[in-house]
Amino acid sequence: MAEEVDLSLKLPLDELLYGNGDFVPPEGLCWLSVLFCLLLACSYVGSLYIWRSDLPRDHPIVIKRRFTSVLVVSGLSPLFVWAWRELTGTVPSLLALMGIRLEGLIPAIIFPLLLTMVLFLGPLMQLAMDCPWSFMDGIRVAYPWFWSLCFSDMRWLRNQVVAPLTEELVFRACMLPMLVPCAGPFTAIFTCPLFFGVAHFHHVIELLRFRQGSLSGIFLSAVFQFSYTAVFGAYTAFIFLRTGHLMGPVLCHSFCNYMGFPAISAALEHPQRLTVLASYLLGVVLFILFLFPFTDPSHYGLPTPVCTLAPYRSSLCLS
Repeated sequence: MAEEVDLSLKLPLDELLYGNGDFVPPEGLCWLSVLFCLLLACSYVGSLYIWRSDLPRDHPIVIKRRFTSVLVVSGLSPLFVWAWRELTGTVPSLLALMGIRLEGLIPAIIFPLLLTMVLFLGPLMQLAMDCPWSFMDGIRVAYPWFWSLCFSDMRWLRNQVVAPLTEELVFRACMLPMLVPCAGPFTAIFTCPLFFGVAHFHHVIELLRFRQGSLSGIFLSAVFQFSYTAVFGAYTAFIFLRTGHLMGPVLCHSFCNYMGFPAISAALEHPQRLTVLASYLLGVVLFILFLFPFTDPSHYGLPTPVCTLAPYRSSLCLS
């Protein structure tokens, strides 16, 4: 009899946490979610061009001005989620929905970054083989003066700190909570990066403006960048959904910005080609094996806040 009572109580709890598959979004929810996501994407990209300048994007003056505008937009972006939450009547708190919480924070810092480093095992091996640094050079990385030099470099600060933090906040932490109740977890993972990928098309304006290449070359570069950023966006969206934390995607984004796209052509021509290529293959295999175990929601406080908005039971939200 006790077992029957337990079973009867388990199903409603699961339905409460993950949805029962009968969820009907409020009228206009999907249109509202897409509209808010478009406004967020346009606001973020538009903020980069409110400054009139004939200088290239890597000039320190341009970078500092853009820091100001994107930080303002990013600071205001939670208002979109707050307004959406008020209009739709969702239950989880605003900060929890955006992945800003303490529960499971330590695993959220370690596991996603470690998983991403596993994927980049080949490039890391290649970098280690070609690195001119000595052991003592590596030790000096821990010195405060080294980091003071990094933080005084505007390009480093943009690529490793400001861009990862603001882009993940806007394009993951603010958009996914609005897309999951409408599209479901799986579809949201592949829908959210489209806003992120399209947002990177603004680099075409820069290339055309300073005539950095032929028209066909610029177009192919834009298509490649859209594809790469969309795939990367799907990966960080997956991490955000599974962990329910913003910190993991931010750190992975910063690491990937540092590593850049894997130099496969250089790997094929490397003096120790077999070792490097074996590392590439091993990294991909280990990444596939560890993808779900390292992002198991049970490590981060089951269920993750975003998953509570899922309109149906999804394996992405389960351990």
